[in-house]
Amino acid sequence: MTIEYVPVSGEGRLWTEKSGDGTPVVLLHGSVQDSRLWDGVFPELGRHRTAIRYDARGLGRSTLPTAPFRYEDDLLAVLDHFGIERAALVGLSMGGEVALDFTLEHPGRVRSLTLVAASASGHDWPRTPELDAYTAANRGDDADRLAELELAVWASLGDRAPGYRAIATMVTENAEVRAAVEKGHVRFPAEDAVEHLERVRVPVTVVVGDHDHPEIGVIARRLAEGIPGARLEIVAGADHYLPLRAPERLMEILVRQ
Repeated sequence: MTIEYVPVSGEGRLWTEKSGDGTPVVLLHGSVQDSRLWDGVFPELGRHRTAIRYDARGLGRSTLPTAPFRYEDDLLAVLDHFGIERAALVGLSMGGEVALDFTLEHPGRVRSLTLVAASASGHDWPRTPELDAYTAANRGDDADRLAELELAVWASLGDRAPGYRAIATMVTENAEVRAAVEKGHVRFPAEDAVEHLERVRVPVTVVVGDHDHPEIGVIARRLAEGIPGARLEIVAGADHYLPLRAPERLMEILVRQ
């Protein structure tokens, strides 16, 4: 395994880990997470593929933004840094949204997509007290409140399911910097993905846990039905933190890509 810091705009650096040899696979995590999300699959994946994971801007061991940035541009910088012409992308939650938007912007750079508990640009989320509170916390400066809601809403299986200690540690640490990241992020995809799913022409697997938030299930079905040839996989005993809840099952899916 090798660790590198990939330079990105605004004099930023992304902590990146690379392992293995073969078809390149890039793993993208969600908004209050970092690359530790993939601890349960990364070592094994490196035995089958060239596996790359990185901490998104401002999270984990990557530098905080000092200027406006886009996650899609950062992903492109990672691919270019490692000389990867086409990669399989695996993204969870926000990482899935970024992977899908990136595929629409740069179709020639993507070999396949695995969208795990993914959000999607252009999807209208329902207004509920729970989700409204979470959205407000994600944009605010109360790290304790954000961590509390992140674990309650998205790690709903709690400590009775595998991986909880790792999840809680990761969430608590990243909640401290999430407000600064959100203020630096500029979101302007070329177009909302949900309006152009038919344009995705690479193999796509949509993965969702059977205990994830109901709206993630709605998005999963929308993606699976709208993307030509997409396959839907429902993983038992997993909430939104699927890679840490059911890593063996996710590995089975990933090695088939």
